[in-house]
Amino acid sequence: MTKPAPFLGLRTALYPVTNLAKAKAWYSQVLGTAPYFDEPFYVGFNVGGFELGLDPDTSAAKPGAGAVPYWGVENADQAWERLVKLGAEPVSPVRDVGGGIRVATVKDPFGNVFGLIENPHFPNTAA
Repeated sequence: MTKPAPFLGLRTALYPVTNLAKAKAWYSQVLGTAPYFDEPFYVGFNVGGFELGLDPDTSAAKPGAGAVPYWGVENADQAWERLVKLGAEPVSPVRDVGGGIRVATVKDPFGNVFGLIENPHFPNTAA
């Protein structure tokens, strides 16, 4: 039996968006950085070593459907409040899910669910 290649870990969360320019501007403000990859067919942000990708081709995906990526934050309450102030729609407020882990979700202005996770079991590696 051949041993399968090991998974390298989560790399990208891809969000379909109907207005790439508006989504790029909103996420630049939310993330506090410009995209590292910026083309008419795709915009990619480096978020602590992972990629948040914006795809203007919405033919294969419905915004907000499917898996929810959770982005690590130091303070879930502050991050959730900031996103709502920037125009995100509250979905689920910050709640403790056990073990000191706190999560919340919002919808970005383009209909995608954006998860937040404050997890003391993972080191803060944001630069």
